[in-house]
Amino acid sequence: MLRRALGLASALLCALTATLSAADAAPAWMAGSWGGIADGLEMEELWSPAKGGSMLGLHRDVRQGRTESFEFLRIEVAPDGVTYWASPKGRPATPFRMVASESTGTRVVFANPDHAYPARILYWLSTDGLLHARIEGTMDGKAASEEWTWKRAR
Repeated sequence: MLRRALGLASALLCALTATLSAADAAPAWMAGSWGGIADGLEMEELWSPAKGGSMLGLHRDVRQGRTESFEFLRIEVAPDGVTYWASPKGRPATPFRMVASESTGTRVVFANPDHAYPARILYWLSTDGLLHARIEGTMDGKAASEEWTWKRAR
């Protein structure tokens, strides 16, 4: 009976350690309200603080007073890793697993090799305090990418 109890305690400790390790890898530095304007396009990216094993996000592009596009986002922490879920224009969410995170805690890379575009999503915080995002992949058989830069709005 003692062996069984020790085994359960050990399993719980391993699960808790894995969860804490994954939680430490969550990009909490992305939390906040970010915005920018490029070529007449107003861009917003909002991220909730990490809480309950997740971060919730929203992206919106507005041109001439009308929403041009939007995307619901979430980052979930699980014992097996961190996943970024993207749902552009309310479509079903596509998962991207975290594949890299810098020890400085200011850059993260998510990837889904089964998804042509984007196949990779990168976020980083530059030394001037700007949040950057970049998507990369293949469109029509050619390498393609898009990049955004925002400053903290609040």
